[in-house]
Amino acid sequence: MFTGLVEEVGHIRRIGRKGEALVLNIGASAIMDDLKIGDSVAVNGVCLTATTLEGGGFTADVMPETYRHTNLNHLQSGSKVNLERAMRSGGRFGGHIVQGHVDGTGVIGSITRDQNAVVFEIKPDDHDLFKYLIPKGSVTLDGISLTVVNTVSGSFTVSIIPHTIGETVLNFKKTGDTINIECDILGKYVDHLLHYGSGHASTKETKPKSISEEFLSNHGFA
Repeated sequence: MFTGLVEEVGHIRRIGRKGEALVLNIGASAIMDDLKIGDSVAVNGVCLTATTLEGGGFTADVMPETYRHTNLNHLQSGSKVNLERAMRSGGRFGGHIVQGHVDGTGVIGSITRDQNAVVFEIKPDDHDLFKYLIPKGSVTLDGISLTVVNTVSGSFTVSIIPHTIGETVLNFKKTGDTINIECDILGKYVDHLLHYGSGHASTKETKPKSISEEFLSNHGFA
């Protein structure tokens, strides 16, 4: 589990490609002091596993599923990436619950200034994500814990302070760039329970969205 508080901006040193499978060689410094092989690292908000440790960096595998559904498929040698180690038990919980399981990607529609803040407009590729995007609720963008300002037709906005801009890859983003989106896990669980009950969707009958006369009749109440 992560908190969405980026520890440092690393860079891609090399990429090994075989179809949609990647091996990323990532240059880093701050996270290397206690990183071990097998540890989880969020790379642009994607939970990856450190497979080898090399001088001033580490490697991580990217499977085809991750390649297809995140912006890691846009990386090139020299690309900047947000890095965060998994949260320590007993550590400060400064962000929100972040799994490193990206729900989808979006495109940056606009970047505007609002006095000391910078407002990013994000247009998700999957409109279904909007059911989890609540004004003043949490969202993770490229591994950064942020607060949704507002949602409008087809997009949502986040307002970002100068410190966050300067310490993350947002400092290098521009309009039209792709960004990873992870919605609040609490909202996803609530949605799942409301629609599928306590069992698994594949083994339990899907609950109706509303109680109708037909539902009551089919279940012996009318």
